[in-house]
Formats: sequence, C-alpha cells, structure tokens
Amino acid sequence: MKSLDEYLRDAEQAHGHLCAGQVLGVRLAMFGLAMLGIGDPHKKDRKRLVTFVEIDRCATDAVAVVTGCRLGKRALKFRDWGKVAATFVDVSTGKAVRIAAKESSKTLARQMHPELENKNQQQMLAYREMSDEDLFTMQWVKVELPPEEFPGYKGERIVCEICGEGINFRREVRREGKVLCRGCAGESYYELTS
Repeated sequence: MKSLDEYLRDAEQAHGHLCAGQVLGVRLAMFGLAMLGIGDPHKKDRKRLVTFVEIDRCATDAVAVVTGCRLGKRALKFRDWGKVAATFVDVSTGKAVRIAAKESSKTLARQMHPELENKNQQQMLAYREMSDEDLFTMQWVKVELPPEEFPGYKGERIVCEICGEGINFRREVRREGKVLCRGCAGESYYELTS
C-alpha cells in the first residue's frame, strides 16, 4: 500500500485539486482496506474488493483512487445517502466494513489548528494528523451481493420492448407482460424535448 502522501498526490491529480474531502476520502479508504487486511487492491487483489460510497463529493474520488474501484469495473457502487461514508466488501471472504466520517472531526480540526483561519486548511491539516478513532466510526456489516453485482460479471442482455435499447444485468422492469427499461417504465430522470 502507498503512503498517505502518495495517495494524496494521486487523489489531487485525479480530482483536480486537493481539499479536506480528498484527505478524508484517502484516510477513509486506507482505514477500510486495513480493517479488511487488503494490502494493494490495484494489483493481486484487484477483483477482491467492491466498495459502496454514500456521497457524490470529493471524498468519493479519493476512495476510488485508493481502492482502484470504478463504476466501469462494476466495483464501485453509489448510494445517494449524502453521507461521507463507504462500505468495503471483500468478496473472497464476505467480510464487510462500513467507515463513516465523524461530524465531530470538524470541531476537533478547529481546536487542533486555531492558528489557521481557513476552515478547509484547518481540516486538511487536522485530517492528516487525527487518529482513525477520532476521525471515523467503524462497523462490521453484511452486504448481500447477487452475482450480477460482482466485478467482471457477464450476464444476459435484453431489449426494451418500447425504445429498443439494451438493458444489462436484470435492470429491466416487467409490466403487463412486457419487458421495459426503467425510463420507459416511468422512472426516467430525463424528459424528452422536441
């Protein structure tokens, strides 16, 4: 596993800047991997890890950098819960750990570095220095992963009977005897324009 500083450089390059969220995300992922005993998920453990992230902010990019988990590899799963938290699942053992940032860490950062006026600077420095116990909560959890959620899974692809677009991995909706994509079933996030 790389050092904190090495991961922070990688995270800054991938994200475009270094901020408190990047430091938090790198530390969160390093802690999760350590709890599972996964040394370097970029090498031999590449398909061993699935990570669920609960926020679409800076920390998520940092988690992806440390773990090597990506949406396109089917190893990064997003749940829009608005929390700086991630669950790391070792698919070879079934062990899973959920790590969440403590809200109290922001106050602790101010107390640790009152000489810094900028809140982001306080947090960036303090998040490097705090213990894992001061920064995070940790819970052992169980995550049920059906086969289609595993990295590298190749499954049946079917076609929506309305729009004709292909649908992967049991994401279709069956309604009144028809196979539909979620958009045609009324779950669309977009609206057609002329």
